Amino acid sequence: MLNIREATCADVSLILRLVRDLAEYEREPDAVVATEDDLLRDGFGAEPKFRVLIAEWDGTPVGFALYFYHYSTWLGRAGIFLEDLFVKPEYRGKGIGRALLTELARIAAQNGYYGVKWEVLDWNQPAIDFYQSLGAEIRKQWLTVRITGEAFRKLASDSV
Repeated sequence: MLNIREATCADVSLILRLVRDLAEYEREPDAVVATEDDLLRDGFGAEPKFRVLIAEWDGTPVGFALYFYHYSTWLGRAGIFLEDLFVKPEYRGKGIGRALLTELARIAAQNGYYGVKWEVLDWNQPAIDFYQSLGAEIRKQWLTVRITGEAFRKLASDSV
């Protein structure tokens, strides 16, 4: 039996384990530097930076969706950005990923948001096929851009 629920601060170690499982699946097992303290501070403090849905199958945690809110200036409305979606491989094909996305869509709709957006690795064809089966649009003309590390520190310290 599937149950989708909001995570609580008691789930921080579980969330971190699932994030590490996702990183392993995405071929980046050493990329996770987040700690339980980071997740506790940023997800469950006075002003949460993110929220998490936990998927349980017969009481066993088997997946999660970590998301936050953002704003589209073009649409003039807020939306949900899905940072991470993961279902343990042995539980795939049971509708868990769809249920997590359905719950995110409900949250967005109830709040009057325009929708949900996320990224997918270009080599993850099973995920791409799944998302397209839901009616999601793969926007190949947009490239993800980010600045981190030394380049970020240098930019942040530049005088204006």
